[in-house]
Formats: sequence, C-alpha cells, structure tokens
Amino acid sequence: MKAIVYYGKEDIRFHNDHPEPQINHPDEVKVKVDYCGICGSDLKEITSGPFFFNKPGSTNPISNKKFPMVMGHEISGEVVEVGANIENVVVGDKVVVEVTGTCKDKGRFKDSPSKDKPFCAACYDGYYNACDSLALTGLGFNDGGCAEFLVTSGDKVVKYDPTKIPTDVAALVQPLAVSWHAVGVSRLEEGQAALILGGGPIGLTTIFALKGHKAGKIVVSEPAAARRSLAKKLGVEVFDPSGKSVEECIAALKEMSPDKRGFHHTFDCSGVPATFEASIKCLRIRGTATNVAVWAHKQIPYSPMHTTMSEKIVTGSICFVKKDFVEVVKSIEAGDISVDELRLMITDKIPLQEGIEKGFNELLYNKGDHIKILFTNE
Repeated sequence: MKAIVYYGKEDIRFHNDHPEPQINHPDEVKVKVDYCGICGSDLKEITSGPFFFNKPGSTNPISNKKFPMVMGHEISGEVVEVGANIENVVVGDKVVVEVTGTCKDKGRFKDSPSKDKPFCAACYDGYYNACDSLALTGLGFNDGGCAEFLVTSGDKVVKYDPTKIPTDVAALVQPLAVSWHAVGVSRLEEGQAALILGGGPIGLTTIFALKGHKAGKIVVSEPAAARRSLAKKLGVEVFDPSGKSVEECIAALKEMSPDKRGFHHTFDCSGVPATFEASIKCLRIRGTATNVAVWAHKQIPYSPMHTTMSEKIVTGSICFVKKDFVEVVKSIEAGDISVDELRLMITDKIPLQEGIEKGFNELLYNKGDHIKILFTNE
C-alpha cells in the first residue's frame, strides 16, 4: 500500500509497496484512511527527533514496535474489517481514531515488554493520557494514518455521522480533542472570559473548544497576520504582540478583558517564556493558566509569589482521552462547533503520494502560508 514512513531525523520516505496491516488480535479493527492531517509534533520528529519515536535500535515499551514506522495521527476513515470481539462498530462505519498508546494497550501485543509489569501511576488512576510510556499511533506507538489502511484497537475508534461531519473535517477531531481536553482540565465555567496565547493550529482549535464549552469573551494574541485574520473570522478579538515588550503586552491584553481586571482563563499554546509569563500575569484573581504547548526540557524563570498572592492556578494539559473525542463529535454534530468555520482551518488537501514535497516540506519551509494540510486517499 501507499505510505509515508519515518526512518529517523530528516529521513521520511514515500513507499508504494509498504506492507498492508492486518488484524492480529480479536479486539482490533482495520480502517481505510480517508484523511490524515500533519501535526506540529510530526514536524519536530523530522527536524529534531526522535522524541515520541524511540531512539534508534530501541522499541516502544508497550507495543515493542520500532521505526521505520508509518506517520500520521490526525485520522478519519472507514471501518473495513473487525476482529472477533468487536461489537461497538461494524464494517462501513465512518470513524475517527483516538491515537494514544499507553499501559492500557499492552494486552494487544503478545511480545509487549510491559506485559507482566503493573500499570504506571497515571494509568492506574485512570489518567492514561499522562502514561509514563505515552506515544501515539503514527508517532512512536505503531503505524499511523499516512497510509491507505491502519489497524487499531476497536475501543479507540469513535463513530461519527458523515451527513453532519464531512470526512475531511472529521480529520480535525484529533487536534480539537487536544484543545477540548485542555478546556476541561482548566475547569472553565460557562460565560467566563479566556485568552489564548498563540494562534497556530492548537491555538485555533482552542477557540472551537471554548465555543463548545460556551465560554464568554475570547481573545487571541498572535504575531502572524494570516493567523490573526483567521481568528477574527472565527468571531474572536485579536491582539498583535509584535514589537512590544512583555510588560506592554500584558497591560494591553488585560485592557481587553471584559472588565479590564484580567481573564478567568489563559491558554498558552506557544510555549515560550514570554507567553508563559503573560499567561499568569493576564489572569484576574483566582484565574487559571493552562499550558497546552509542548515545551523543550529546560527551565525558565517563575515567581511563585505571583500566583500565591493572587491565588492563581497554573496547570497543564497533555493529549486527550476517548471521552474528549466523543464530546467533540457530539458538539460538531449538534452545531455547537461550526463545520463551515472548521473548514477555514484546512488550507490544502493533497494526494498521499505527493505528501512529502507538498505536505511536510511545505509546512517545514512555508509554515506561514498554512494552518492544516490533509493527505487524502479519496
């Protein structure tokens, strides 16, 4: 089958004859991929990895897989085969794929190095999105969606109604689930004001997640004009931090809050010291700053008394759980998240065989021209 395969840093290859995956466990399903999006995490694996992929020569501690491995984890598709134990979906169902690989999955892999080990603390407590061995389908766990077919666990597929959600828009459910989970972690209440720092793909999907949770005023701070323009089309206020000091940005952003006393919630979707500082200092008293960005493993300055004196909360959000996918699908199908607005995020759809040059390379070298590029097998 056609596939784009990760061989290591700065080494991805297209194949016409990659082995087609087969069901090897009665709890698995086989999915024909309709669309698969490119994520910023994919790009980091290419330029600086491996991160989620294991180091060369080693294997994933749950699946025992190692690269070369098919990329892609933003997936919509159609079920074409089901294992003997599958009852929740049938052949022909349109689905999106919850792509975590965690302690919960080791039972599917007879040669799993973790088969006889206890669950990690996160999985034991039910928070498998924070698993000690977290990886993703298409990102270090097993073969992903930059291919014609994939095989996954039957409990990882979520059905959707294709008369309400087009197959291309369905591929956005995974990045939406990242933001949906973050808004849930923040404990945002209906009507509360929110500031998003960074208007890239996850910053933009956070707009949708906030709308789906019925937030109040939403402001997006983003230096790139094209992304600010798209955020405005989504009905939120925007701020350009270009050429301003952190202190100037904080003062101006607080002025944009509903009563000029700061926001109930901030979401850092950029992951740089300036946005982390702003995420805390733009809050009102007892506000919550939620980090959604994936940071490099390095320390930055932080003043604990700034949160203590105002009883602010600083928290983080990683990945998603299946519940987030289910709720995102329901929200789109109910019309709380607009399909027409979601479509604005899709800047190109290209055949899989052109995916390296017109997909990955386009985002690596012309990132400002795009939000979301999708590969298609349709």
